Amino acid sequence: MMKTITAKDGHSLNCWFEQAKGDRIGGIVILQEIFGVTDQLKGIAAKYADLGYEVAIPALFDRKAPGTVIPFDEAPRARDMMLSCDLEQTVSDIDAAVTSLAQNGGKVAVIGFCWGGGLALRATQSLDVAAGVSFYGTRLTQYLDRPLGKPFLGHFGLGDDHVPVEMVEEAQAAFPEMEVHMYDAGHAFANELRPSYVPAAAEIAHARTAEFLATHLR
Repeated sequence: MMKTITAKDGHSLNCWFEQAKGDRIGGIVILQEIFGVTDQLKGIAAKYADLGYEVAIPALFDRKAPGTVIPFDEAPRARDMMLSCDLEQTVSDIDAAVTSLAQNGGKVAVIGFCWGGGLALRATQSLDVAAGVSFYGTRLTQYLDRPLGKPFLGHFGLGDDHVPVEMVEEAQAAFPEMEVHMYDAGHAFANELRPSYVPAAAEIAHARTAEFLATHLR
């Protein structure tokens, strides 16, 4: 369900919450692509809730245009919205979601997709989370200015024109402790509603993520 949470600077934002099924293991904050809190992401949240995690998806566009969800075929508009967001404020909004989950007990991790995949790296560096996961995280070189310091898992496509292999290699050089897996796929290979979806790669990436979370959130 959608609830309102509040960042430390007083900004209120929407956040989708998916309750854990069965015994609650911990929390996961899912960080959006450039399209907002989509139904596709809510479906991902439900899958991880089935594994025992309480999941939150903060609406990171709410500072600019509350409630904005952009269709997948309007990427230029979505990109412009993303570029208008302030990084510090966005991380503060992510922190509000982390704090909300932490209040219910257990460790918290972040999982990000596309724009959110890069933000997951920054959140892992700077927030009180136990671990982070990036699915084809963009803008990686923006986040190489401070230590990682916590477990981090990255999934990237060998044919991703948004995140070329050279960018992934640069991130690996900066953070040798980061676990990276490459897939025979392009960008957004784990989004089943986009033409770039590669089922086999998505299935393996989510299985590896589930194993990673089970190790670091228990």
